[in-house]
Amino acid sequence: MRIFAASLAAGVALAGVALAAAPAIKPYLAAALADPARGDMKAVDAKRHTAELMAFSGVKPGDKVVDLIPGSGLFTRVFAKAVGPKGHVYMVWPNEYAQEAARDVTASDALAADKAYGDISVLKQPAAAFSTPEKVDLVFTAQNYHDYPDKFMGKVDPVSFDKQVFAALKPGGVFLVIDHAAEAGSGMRDTDTLHRIDPAIVRQQVTSVGFVFDGESKALANPADDHKRLVFDKTIRGQTDQFVYKFRKPKK
Repeated sequence: MRIFAASLAAGVALAGVALAAAPAIKPYLAAALADPARGDMKAVDAKRHTAELMAFSGVKPGDKVVDLIPGSGLFTRVFAKAVGPKGHVYMVWPNEYAQEAARDVTASDALAADKAYGDISVLKQPAAAFSTPEKVDLVFTAQNYHDYPDKFMGKVDPVSFDKQVFAALKPGGVFLVIDHAAEAGSGMRDTDTLHRIDPAIVRQQVTSVGFVFDGESKALANPADDHKRLVFDKTIRGQTDQFVYKFRKPKK
């Protein structure tokens, strides 16, 4: 959600949307979450539902992961410990976003240099030219998909961006999108004003390039959010209704 960002349902089908059962926290992920190197970041895990989201992503030892616009690095740290020494995590900063989040970018550079996390690299690239040095298993982005079509990012075509993500993933790889939900039917109307996006347009855009919808987590859902308020409004900030969509690149 630009520089301002600081910051489970049963397995059934409802209205054509697959809802994912709460995934189990496997031992390697539990160890990553408990790692002392995370410091005080563990204090926000309950609010951010870190464990549920990491489990839902399906990350595993040896994976190559992209944390796209990683903010404070909350999720990056868990990914790095979960993938282990045979895996790697790429913190990707679009140049346009990085101009507004200089402090976070500097922190990312420091994290990549931290000996406690020896499997992290920072990539800085144009927003319209997402790419990775190798094929990856997971591209993860939290509260940032809605930024791509906005002026400050160069009005990137989300479908073109989705194609680039598709190309970067291995067959069977996952694209996990978390974002603030806008009103149904609003499309991309509110991306720059309320920092929200209609979940339906995200699903439409991502699946249009070849991804298969692979389920939804309700870990961050909030039915009390009317979808009409700016996400930074003090009456809803930190409590917005967020959708968590998993898309998968077909194996063939």
